[in-house]
Amino acid sequence: MPLEQLPLPVPHWRDLLEILLVAYVIYRLLRFLAGTRALQILFGLLVLAVTYLAALLLKLSMITYLLGVVFTYGAFAALIVFQPELRQALARLGQSPVFRMFGATERLVVAEEIAEALERLSRSATGAIIAIERDIRLDDYLQSGTRMRATVSADLLATIFSPHSPLHDGAVLVRGDQIVGAGCILPLTQSPVSDRTLGTRHRAAVGLSEETDAMVLVVSEETATISLAQRGMLERGLSTSSVRGLLVGVGE
Repeated sequence: MPLEQLPLPVPHWRDLLEILLVAYVIYRLLRFLAGTRALQILFGLLVLAVTYLAALLLKLSMITYLLGVVFTYGAFAALIVFQPELRQALARLGQSPVFRMFGATERLVVAEEIAEALERLSRSATGAIIAIERDIRLDDYLQSGTRMRATVSADLLATIFSPHSPLHDGAVLVRGDQIVGAGCILPLTQSPVSDRTLGTRHRAAVGLSEETDAMVLVVSEETATISLAQRGMLERGLSTSSVRGLLVGVGE
């Protein structure tokens, strides 16, 4: 039979639309999980799936049975492990980038206040750590500190991190234009740190950025420098102007 006479399927516009929608959902999911431990778990599940298929092809009955049990009950375990991410993803399901334009003014005001606070704290060599919440909520870490509901301001941040404040040792959590927690304890990174001069604040900042997509700012009490932890990486020696620009871009 000639090649041109083969009954090849002709894609309909609905098929193309469906492919684009599925590709977009997968892209957003990977971007949502990027830089978190959840992405590493996802890759681990993919490795198990490939191993399961290989065991089926090679007819390794014991391995196939064991992995089948893992996948059967693993679905329920995944719902528990990924509960915060799933809750946040569902809450943002109907959110469009168009609506984020309306928050540009709010981000600019917050960026100015935080940048001014960091400049004051750096000038006085006062240690501080501020976590900016993004897609993944930081509710689990609020329980270790004091819940607040106050508009972000440079004066309030400087007061919280004052050495005489009972909340100065912990982290401040910022959600939108609100300070939602202070004196919060963050998880320390378990990764080896090459620079042993880094203190607990820097290790906590990296630790939180490894488990969430938060942007964590640190003022060193020893060197008075400003650092940024994001996606498990630490960038040191930032200027307040660069911090301001980074904060304006949060959520875009």
